[in-house]
Formats: sequence, C-alpha cells, structure tokens
Amino acid sequence: MTTKAKTARPKIFRITLEVSDLDKAATFYTKLLDDPGKRHPGARHYYDCGGVILAVLDPSQGGKKPTPCAKSIYFAVDDLAPIHARAKQLEALAPFAVHGQPAANIIKRPWGEKSFYVTDPWGNELCFVEEGTLYT
Repeated sequence: MTTKAKTARPKIFRITLEVSDLDKAATFYTKLLDDPGKRHPGARHYYDCGGVILAVLDPSQGGKKPTPCAKSIYFAVDDLAPIHARAKQLEALAPFAVHGQPAANIIKRPWGEKSFYVTDPWGNELCFVEEGTLYT
C-alpha cells in the first residue's frame, strides 16, 4: 500500500477571472502579461504565472454574466516599467486611490511595496509589485 505525501498547507494553483468576451480578454491579457497563454476547452484561456494559473473564463457562453473578482490579484515582477507601459497603452491603469495615493502610479506604498494597479475591461483589479519589495 502506497501513501500519498501530505501537503502541510493548501496552496493556490489557479485563480479565475470572469470576462464577457474571451477573444477580447485573451488579447488584453496576452498584451498585458506579454505571454500568449493557451486556450482551453470550456471558454477558458490560461496563463502560467509562476506556478499559479491565471484562468480567464467567459461564463456568458453558458448563459451567465461575468462577476468581477472580489479584490485585487497580486503579481510579483522583476521590472514594473514595461508592464506599466503596456497597461497604460491598454488604458487599464486603475482609476482609484490606495491610501490616498493614485493606484495607477508606480510608487512605494505605505506598507513598503513598490507597485501599481490595473483594472481590466470587466472590472477585475490586478496589482503588480516589484520583486524585492513584497510585503508578506
């Protein structure tokens, strides 16, 4: 009898963002993440984000309306500038403030992270944080 190794803690392996147009979303995320991702059956497009899959799902193909994720999804990156430039070109820089500071700007946040925020066309919020400044 073989025994499976137990995981000490649950780990996140996939996060799903809902959209209303999978082709438009795949174009948006491919450009933002600079990664073509991979189309999957069931109206999904997957992006490998360092061991966690970002699944972009179009539930409207099953008759449902997409629901934006509850809060920001955080990405650690080596260099914020190229992603910020792509987000600006996509007109996706977040229109809100974080602790009184513009979320769209690359700045050091009060908790020490250097970051900026994006809002996709479906209302999902993303935050890109410079590696080495992550608050964990």
